Amino acid sequence: MLRGVPGQHLAPLMEPALPDRLPFQPAIARAAARLSVAPMMDWTDRLCRRFHREISRGALLYTEMVTAPAVLHGNRAWLLDFDPVEHPVALQLGGSDPAELREAARIAAAWGYSEINLNCGCPSDRVQSGAFGAVLMKTPGLVADCVAAMAEGAGHEITVKCRIGVDEQNPAEVLPAFLETVAAAGVRRFTIHARKAWLQGLSPKENRDVPPLDYALVREMKRAYPALHISINGGVTSFAAAEALLAEGLDGVMVGRAAYHEPWNILGQVDARLFGLPGPADPFAVAEAMRAPIAAHLAEGGRLHQISRHMLGLFHGRPGARGWRRALSEGASVPGAGLALYDAALAEVARA
Repeated sequence: MLRGVPGQHLAPLMEPALPDRLPFQPAIARAAARLSVAPMMDWTDRLCRRFHREISRGALLYTEMVTAPAVLHGNRAWLLDFDPVEHPVALQLGGSDPAELREAARIAAAWGYSEINLNCGCPSDRVQSGAFGAVLMKTPGLVADCVAAMAEGAGHEITVKCRIGVDEQNPAEVLPAFLETVAAAGVRRFTIHARKAWLQGLSPKENRDVPPLDYALVREMKRAYPALHISINGGVTSFAAAEALLAEGLDGVMVGRAAYHEPWNILGQVDARLFGLPGPADPFAVAEAMRAPIAAHLAEGGRLHQISRHMLGLFHGRPGARGWRRALSEGASVPGAGLALYDAALAEVARA
Protein backbone atom coordinates (compact mmCIF):
# COMPACT_ATOMS: atom_id res chain seq x y z
CA MET A 1 0.00 0.00 0.00
CA LEU A 2 1.47 3.33 -0.99
CA ARG A 3 1.50 6.07 1.62
CA GLY A 4 -0.18 9.20 0.33
CA VAL A 5 -2.26 9.98 -2.72
CA PRO A 6 -1.37 12.82 -5.11
CA GLY A 7 -3.52 15.82 -4.35
CA GLN A 8 -4.21 19.11 -6.03
CA HIS A 9 -0.90 20.51 -4.76
CA LEU A 10 0.83 18.05 -7.09
CA ALA A 11 -1.10 18.99 -10.22
CA PRO A 12 1.45 18.97 -13.06
CA LEU A 13 2.71 22.29 -14.29
CA MET A 14 2.83 23.08 -17.99
CA GLU A 15 5.86 21.24 -19.31
CA PRO A 16 8.13 22.69 -22.00
CA ALA A 17 8.31 21.22 -25.46
CA LEU A 18 11.11 18.66 -25.36
CA PRO A 19 13.51 17.63 -28.09
CA ASP A 20 13.37 14.06 -29.28
CA ARG A 21 14.61 11.80 -26.51
CA LEU A 22 15.51 8.17 -26.32
CA PRO A 23 13.07 5.95 -24.39
CA PHE A 24 14.12 4.58 -21.02
CA GLN A 25 17.10 2.29 -21.46
CA PRO A 26 17.25 0.00 -18.42
CA ALA A 27 19.18 -2.71 -20.26
CA ILE A 28 21.76 -0.21 -21.52
CA ALA A 29 22.04 1.40 -18.10
CA ARG A 30 22.49 -2.00 -16.47
CA ALA A 31 25.36 -2.83 -18.84
CA ALA A 32 26.92 0.62 -18.47
CA ALA A 33 26.81 0.33 -14.68
CA ARG A 34 29.90 -1.89 -14.76
CA LEU A 35 31.64 1.45 -14.27
CA SER A 36 29.67 4.52 -13.24
CA VAL A 37 30.53 8.02 -12.06
CA ALA A 38 28.77 8.87 -8.82
CA PRO A 39 26.22 11.68 -8.44
CA MET A 40 28.12 14.52 -6.74
CA MET A 41 26.52 17.80 -5.72
CA ASP A 42 28.04 20.87 -7.40
CA TRP A 43 30.26 18.63 -9.52
CA THR A 44 28.40 16.30 -11.88
CA ASP A 45 26.41 18.94 -13.71
CA ARG A 46 25.68 18.70 -17.42
CA LEU A 47 28.98 20.36 -18.37
CA CYS A 48 30.96 17.89 -16.27
CA ARG A 49 29.07 14.99 -17.81
CA ARG A 50 29.73 16.33 -21.31
CA PHE A 51 33.46 16.32 -20.51
CA HIS A 52 33.40 12.82 -18.98
CA ARG A 53 31.57 11.52 -22.03
CA GLU A 54 34.48 12.59 -24.23
CA ILE A 55 36.69 10.25 -22.19
CA SER A 56 34.33 7.28 -22.00
CA ARG A 57 31.40 6.42 -24.24
CA GLY A 58 30.42 3.40 -22.18
CA ALA A 59 30.40 4.43 -18.51
CA LEU A 60 27.12 5.31 -16.80
CA LEU A 61 26.99 8.97 -15.74
CA TYR A 62 24.75 10.40 -13.02
CA THR A 63 23.27 13.83 -12.49
CA GLU A 64 23.62 15.69 -9.26
CA MET A 65 20.81 14.77 -6.89
CA VAL A 66 17.62 16.67 -7.71
CA THR A 67 14.91 16.79 -5.06
CA ALA A 68 11.37 15.77 -5.93
CA PRO A 69 9.90 19.11 -4.71
CA ALA A 70 12.35 20.97 -6.96
CA VAL A 71 11.12 19.00 -9.96
CA LEU A 72 7.51 19.69 -9.03
CA HIS A 73 7.83 23.39 -8.38
CA GLY A 74 11.13 24.57 -9.85
CA ASN A 75 12.65 25.31 -13.24
CA ARG A 76 12.38 21.92 -14.85
CA ALA A 77 14.37 22.79 -17.94
CA TRP A 78 17.27 23.97 -15.78
CA LEU A 79 17.08 20.93 -13.51
CA LEU A 80 16.46 18.18 -16.05
CA ASP A 81 17.79 19.21 -19.46
CA PHE A 82 20.80 17.36 -20.77
CA ASP A 83 22.57 16.80 -24.07
CA PRO A 84 21.61 13.44 -25.65
CA VAL A 85 25.36 12.94 -26.17
CA GLU A 86 25.52 12.25 -22.42
CA HIS A 87 23.70 8.93 -22.75
CA PRO A 88 23.73 6.63 -20.92
CA VAL A 89 22.86 9.10 -18.16
CA ALA A 90 20.89 8.52 -14.96
CA LEU A 91 18.85 10.98 -12.93
CA GLN A 92 19.11 10.75 -9.15
CA LEU A 93 16.06 11.96 -7.23
CA GLY A 94 15.90 12.81 -3.54
CA GLY A 95 12.74 12.63 -1.49
CA SER A 96 10.71 10.60 0.97
CA ASP A 97 7.11 11.32 -0.01
CA PRO A 98 5.79 8.61 -2.36
CA ALA A 99 3.25 10.92 -3.97
CA GLU A 100 5.84 13.60 -4.69
CA LEU A 101 8.32 11.05 -6.00
CA ARG A 102 5.68 9.45 -8.23
CA GLU A 103 4.93 12.78 -9.86
CA ALA A 104 8.60 13.77 -10.11
CA ALA A 105 9.43 10.46 -11.80
CA ARG A 106 6.50 10.90 -14.19
CA ILE A 107 7.73 14.34 -15.17
CA ALA A 108 11.36 13.24 -15.49
CA ALA A 109 10.38 10.30 -17.69
CA ALA A 110 9.62 12.76 -20.50
CA TRP A 111 13.29 13.77 -20.56
CA GLY A 112 14.37 10.26 -21.54
CA TYR A 113 16.95 9.43 -18.89
CA SER A 114 18.50 5.99 -19.08
CA GLU A 115 17.61 5.40 -15.44
CA ILE A 116 15.99 7.06 -12.41
CA ASN A 117 17.65 6.43 -9.06
CA LEU A 118 16.49 7.11 -5.49
CA ASN A 119 19.05 8.56 -3.07
CA CYS A 120 19.17 6.62 0.19
CA GLY A 121 22.80 7.39 0.99
CA CYS A 122 23.49 11.11 1.33
CA PRO A 123 24.22 12.12 4.97
CA SER A 124 24.17 15.94 4.65
CA ASP A 125 22.25 18.04 7.16
CA ARG A 126 20.09 19.53 4.40
CA VAL A 127 19.08 16.09 3.22
CA GLN A 128 18.40 14.88 6.75
CA SER A 129 16.18 17.88 7.45
CA GLY A 130 14.07 16.78 4.49
CA ALA A 131 13.89 13.25 5.96
CA PHE A 132 15.53 11.61 2.96
CA GLY A 133 18.96 10.41 1.89
CA ALA A 134 20.81 8.10 4.30
CA VAL A 135 18.18 8.49 7.03
CA LEU A 136 15.90 6.35 4.83
CA MET A 137 18.02 3.34 5.80
CA LYS A 138 15.98 3.43 9.01
CA THR A 139 12.65 3.04 7.17
CA PRO A 140 12.94 0.40 4.45
CA GLY A 141 9.16 0.10 4.26
CA LEU A 142 8.90 3.76 3.31
CA VAL A 143 11.64 3.28 0.70
CA ALA A 144 9.65 0.38 -0.75
CA ASP A 145 6.59 2.63 -1.01
CA CYS A 146 8.68 5.36 -2.65
CA VAL A 147 10.24 3.16 -5.32
CA ALA A 148 6.91 1.50 -6.10
CA ALA A 149 5.36 4.94 -6.59
CA MET A 150 8.31 6.07 -8.74
CA ALA A 151 8.05 2.99 -10.94
CA GLU A 152 4.33 3.67 -11.38
CA GLY A 153 5.02 7.27 -12.35
CA ALA A 154 7.99 6.65 -14.63
CA GLY A 155 6.75 3.43 -16.17
CA HIS A 156 9.91 1.41 -15.61
CA GLU A 157 12.28 -0.01 -13.01
CA ILE A 158 13.77 2.33 -10.42
CA THR A 159 17.23 1.87 -8.88
CA VAL A 160 18.51 2.71 -5.39
CA LYS A 161 21.79 4.02 -3.99
CA CYS A 162 22.22 3.33 -0.29
CA ARG A 163 24.67 2.87 2.60
CA ILE A 164 25.32 -0.31 4.56
CA GLY A 165 23.57 1.29 7.54
CA VAL A 166 23.46 4.41 9.70
CA ASP A 167 24.43 5.33 13.26
CA GLU A 168 24.22 2.40 15.67
CA GLN A 169 22.62 -0.01 13.19
CA ASN A 170 24.30 -3.38 12.66
CA PRO A 171 24.97 -3.46 8.90
CA ALA A 172 25.06 -7.26 8.81
CA GLU A 173 21.42 -7.23 9.96
CA VAL A 174 20.15 -3.99 8.48
CA LEU A 175 21.50 -4.23 4.93
CA PRO A 176 20.02 -7.61 3.96
CA ALA A 177 16.66 -6.62 5.46
CA PHE A 178 16.77 -3.35 3.53
CA LEU A 179 17.61 -5.10 0.25
CA GLU A 180 14.88 -7.71 0.70
CA THR A 181 12.20 -5.14 1.52
CA VAL A 182 13.07 -2.79 -1.33
CA ALA A 183 13.60 -5.61 -3.83
CA ALA A 184 10.11 -6.87 -2.99
CA ALA A 185 8.84 -3.53 -4.31
CA GLY A 186 10.47 -4.17 -7.67
CA VAL A 187 14.03 -2.83 -7.43
CA ARG A 188 16.64 -5.09 -8.99
CA ARG A 189 19.64 -2.75 -9.07
CA PHE A 190 21.38 -1.35 -6.01
CA THR A 191 24.53 0.71 -5.62
CA ILE A 192 25.87 0.26 -2.11
CA HIS A 193 28.29 2.72 -0.53
CA ALA A 194 30.28 0.31 1.62
CA ARG A 195 30.35 2.58 4.67
CA LYS A 196 27.94 3.44 7.42
CA ALA A 197 26.70 7.01 7.59
CA TRP A 198 26.83 8.75 10.95
CA LEU A 199 24.00 11.26 10.90
CA GLN A 200 25.21 13.05 14.02
CA GLY A 201 28.82 13.84 14.85
CA LEU A 202 30.37 13.59 11.37
CA SER A 203 30.23 16.08 8.54
CA PRO A 204 29.30 14.95 5.01
CA LYS A 205 32.99 15.11 4.11
CA GLU A 206 33.95 12.98 7.12
CA ASN A 207 31.20 10.51 6.23
CA ARG A 208 33.01 9.90 2.94
CA ASP A 209 36.25 8.93 4.71
CA VAL A 210 35.97 8.21 8.42
CA PRO A 211 33.56 5.25 8.72
CA PRO A 212 35.49 2.11 7.75
CA LEU A 213 34.82 0.42 4.44
CA ASP A 214 33.21 -3.02 4.51
CA TYR A 215 33.65 -4.43 1.03
CA ALA A 216 33.25 -7.94 2.39
CA LEU A 217 29.65 -7.26 3.43
CA VAL A 218 28.77 -5.95 -0.04
CA ARG A 219 30.36 -9.03 -1.66
CA GLU A 220 28.34 -11.17 0.76
CA MET A 221 25.15 -9.42 -0.34
CA LYS A 222 25.91 -10.29 -3.97
CA ARG A 223 26.40 -13.94 -3.03
CA ALA A 224 23.25 -13.94 -0.89
CA TYR A 225 21.10 -12.24 -3.58
CA PRO A 226 22.54 -13.34 -6.93
CA ALA A 227 19.46 -12.12 -8.83
CA LEU A 228 20.14 -8.54 -7.75
CA HIS A 229 22.51 -6.32 -9.72
CA ILE A 230 24.83 -4.89 -7.07
CA SER A 231 27.40 -2.16 -7.64
CA ILE A 232 29.86 -1.08 -4.98
CA ASN A 233 30.84 2.49 -4.11
CA GLY A 234 33.29 4.04 -1.69
CA GLY A 235 37.08 4.29 -1.54
CA VAL A 236 37.76 3.31 -5.15
CA THR A 237 40.73 5.43 -6.20
CA SER A 238 42.03 3.70 -9.33
CA PHE A 239 40.79 1.83 -12.37
CA ALA A 240 42.83 -1.18 -11.26
CA ALA A 241 40.90 -1.22 -7.97
CA ALA A 242 37.62 -1.10 -9.88
CA GLU A 243 38.71 -4.03 -12.07
CA ALA A 244 39.65 -6.03 -8.99
CA LEU A 245 36.22 -5.52 -7.44
CA LEU A 246 34.52 -6.61 -10.66
CA ALA A 247 36.71 -9.70 -10.72
CA GLU A 248 35.39 -10.57 -7.24
CA GLY A 249 31.89 -11.01 -8.67
CA LEU A 250 30.29 -7.61 -8.18
CA ASP A 251 28.18 -6.36 -11.07
CA GLY A 252 29.45 -2.81 -11.10
CA VAL A 253 31.70 -0.23 -9.49
CA MET A 254 30.75 3.41 -8.89
CA VAL A 255 33.64 5.86 -8.61
CA GLY A 256 33.21 9.32 -7.12
CA ARG A 257 35.90 11.85 -6.28
CA ALA A 258 38.70 9.97 -8.01
CA ALA A 259 36.81 10.09 -11.31
CA TYR A 260 36.38 13.84 -10.86
CA HIS A 261 39.92 14.70 -9.79
CA GLU A 262 41.70 12.20 -12.05
CA PRO A 263 39.23 11.75 -14.93
CA TRP A 264 41.67 10.37 -17.49
CA ASN A 265 43.31 7.97 -15.02
CA ILE A 266 39.92 6.51 -14.05
CA LEU A 267 37.89 6.73 -17.27
CA GLY A 268 40.59 6.62 -19.93
CA GLN A 269 40.82 2.80 -19.94
CA VAL A 270 37.18 2.03 -19.30
CA ASP A 271 35.92 1.71 -22.86
CA ALA A 272 38.68 -0.59 -24.12
CA ARG A 273 38.92 -2.73 -20.97
CA LEU A 274 35.26 -3.05 -19.97
CA PHE A 275 33.08 -2.23 -22.94
CA GLY A 276 35.10 -3.21 -26.03
CA LEU A 277 34.78 0.30 -27.43
CA PRO A 278 37.40 2.51 -29.05
CA GLY A 279 38.38 5.45 -26.89
CA PRO A 280 40.49 8.59 -27.16
CA ALA A 281 44.21 7.98 -27.54
CA ASP A 282 45.30 10.26 -24.71
CA PRO A 283 44.15 13.28 -22.69
CA PHE A 284 45.33 15.62 -25.46
CA ALA A 285 42.72 14.04 -27.74
CA VAL A 286 40.08 14.70 -25.08
CA ALA A 287 41.18 18.31 -24.75
CA GLU A 288 40.93 18.75 -28.52
CA ALA A 289 37.49 17.11 -28.63
CA MET A 290 36.28 19.54 -25.96
CA ARG A 291 37.00 22.58 -28.11
CA ALA A 292 33.65 22.34 -29.92
CA PRO A 293 31.51 21.98 -26.77
CA ILE A 294 33.43 24.84 -25.15
CA ALA A 295 32.93 27.06 -28.20
CA ALA A 296 29.21 26.26 -28.24
CA HIS A 297 28.91 27.03 -24.53
CA LEU A 298 30.68 30.36 -24.94
CA ALA A 299 28.52 31.25 -27.94
CA GLU A 300 25.42 30.72 -25.79
CA GLY A 301 26.73 33.22 -23.23
CA GLY A 302 28.40 30.74 -20.88
CA ARG A 303 31.71 31.29 -19.10
CA LEU A 304 34.84 29.26 -19.70
CA HIS A 305 35.34 28.39 -16.03
CA GLN A 306 31.91 26.70 -15.92
CA ILE A 307 33.42 23.93 -18.05
CA SER A 308 37.14 24.21 -17.31
CA ARG A 309 36.66 23.77 -13.55
CA HIS A 310 35.67 20.17 -14.28
CA MET A 311 38.76 19.63 -16.45
CA LEU A 312 41.51 20.65 -14.04
CA GLY A 313 42.52 17.04 -13.37
CA LEU A 314 42.63 15.90 -17.00
CA PHE A 315 46.44 15.72 -17.03
CA HIS A 316 46.82 14.58 -13.42
CA GLY A 317 50.22 12.99 -12.85
CA ARG A 318 51.66 14.14 -16.17
CA PRO A 319 54.36 16.73 -16.83
CA GLY A 320 52.79 20.13 -17.21
CA ALA A 321 49.66 19.29 -15.19
CA ARG A 322 50.40 22.05 -12.68
CA GLY A 323 50.71 24.66 -15.43
CA TRP A 324 47.42 23.49 -16.97
CA ARG A 325 45.63 23.78 -13.64
CA ARG A 326 47.17 27.13 -12.81
CA ALA A 327 46.36 28.70 -16.17
CA LEU A 328 42.73 27.59 -16.03
CA SER A 329 42.23 28.29 -12.32
CA GLU A 330 43.61 31.82 -12.58
CA GLY A 331 42.33 32.82 -15.99
CA ALA A 332 39.14 31.01 -16.90
CA SER A 333 36.91 33.07 -14.60
CA VAL A 334 38.14 36.39 -16.02
CA PRO A 335 35.43 38.04 -18.17
CA GLY A 336 36.04 37.33 -21.83
CA ALA A 337 38.22 34.26 -21.24
CA GLY A 338 37.79 31.86 -24.13
CA LEU A 339 39.55 29.39 -26.36
CA ALA A 340 42.73 31.48 -26.50
CA LEU A 341 43.16 31.02 -22.75
CA TYR A 342 42.25 27.36 -23.10
CA ASP A 343 44.92 26.90 -25.76
CA ALA A 344 47.48 28.69 -23.60
CA ALA A 345 46.74 26.27 -20.77
CA LEU A 346 47.12 23.34 -23.14
CA ALA A 347 50.43 24.76 -24.34
CA GLU A 348 51.71 24.50 -20.75
CA VAL A 349 51.31 20.74 -20.96
CA ALA A 350 52.63 20.46 -24.50
CA ARG A 351 55.83 22.34 -23.54
CA ALA A 352 56.38 20.03 -20.58
